[in-house]
Amino acid sequence: MVPFGGWDMPVQYTGIIQEHLATRQFAGLFDVSHMGEIFVTGSDPNEVLKFLEQVTCNLISSMKAGQVQYNAVLNEDGGVVDDVTVYKFSDSKYMICSNASNFEKVTSHLQKINKSSVTIKNDSKDWHQIALQGPKANEILSKYLNRELDSILYYHFEEITFQNETIIVSRTGYTGEDGFEIYTSNILGVKMWNQLLEFGREFGLVPVGLGARDTLRLEAKYPLYGHELNDDWSPIESGIAFIVKEKPAPYLGYERIQKDKKQGPKRKVVGLRLLEPGVLRENFPIFSKEGKEIGKSTSGTHSPSRKESLGLAILDFEFTKNQTEVFVDIRGQKKLAKVETGSFVQGSVRANK
Repeated sequence: MVPFGGWDMPVQYTGIIQEHLATRQFAGLFDVSHMGEIFVTGSDPNEVLKFLEQVTCNLISSMKAGQVQYNAVLNEDGGVVDDVTVYKFSDSKYMICSNASNFEKVTSHLQKINKSSVTIKNDSKDWHQIALQGPKANEILSKYLNRELDSILYYHFEEITFQNETIIVSRTGYTGEDGFEIYTSNILGVKMWNQLLEFGREFGLVPVGLGARDTLRLEAKYPLYGHELNDDWSPIESGIAFIVKEKPAPYLGYERIQKDKKQGPKRKVVGLRLLEPGVLRENFPIFSKEGKEIGKSTSGTHSPSRKESLGLAILDFEFTKNQTEVFVDIRGQKKLAKVETGSFVQGSVRANK
């Protein structure tokens, strides 16, 4: 157990590698009840939409009810307050799922920016969240809930009545595998955690801690706040340019972000694969072939799936093309590495559109 975002969290239950491979091959259950749930509502749908468009870079107006969208809450300078998922219940009701260490910061920031009649409410303490991830996730949860879940497409959700409670089941996750994130009351969440572990045992389901959660997200090349994302770097620099859209009305930091997108940023987060023995970790200096320091690693691990060291790094933009050779300084020794712009691992995640 370790402190994490103000919570005590398990690093591992049985072992990081075993938990990681079980999730890739069968299924893993993650206690993510530390995540934040912030509701944005209002009597005027136009005001709600206008506000959300102002504080995020992805296009909220493209969303339909029942859809989930990966997005970023921005500060006035175009830095990332937090990367979030936005849930649209209706034109007048949205939920922002925020990272554990950031939901109070996000709430305060939104309330400070809000000059309208829109209501922003942090309900994080009232919600429990667990994530069921892996190739067997659909089969396990469908049988446990006694209903088919194929109707829930990737990055969509449904409200379901279960054990006399309305719960939220979304086809989302942080592993690169197919799976679900399940929002309930705290009491039902603890009950479901225990029941799912017992029910899913025959399918290979195991509980998974923070250690394997990190190796899984790195293989899928998902960013982590405080590593690849922060208040200073724009979404373009942070490697999440795909969520940056043009909008009819400028959002926070619009000029800087659009300039980064159109002209290219000075630096950008990319994937790295180590070609020599060693393990990538965060904050290792990175050099060009000519010996010029060009950036640093932001995350790194030994990949249980690929059995090699992988990581993410922020590099000067001219060195971010696929297969560019660079050198990582690992405790005084410069190790050869290559930039990888694609996913490290193709999981079972399904883009049912």
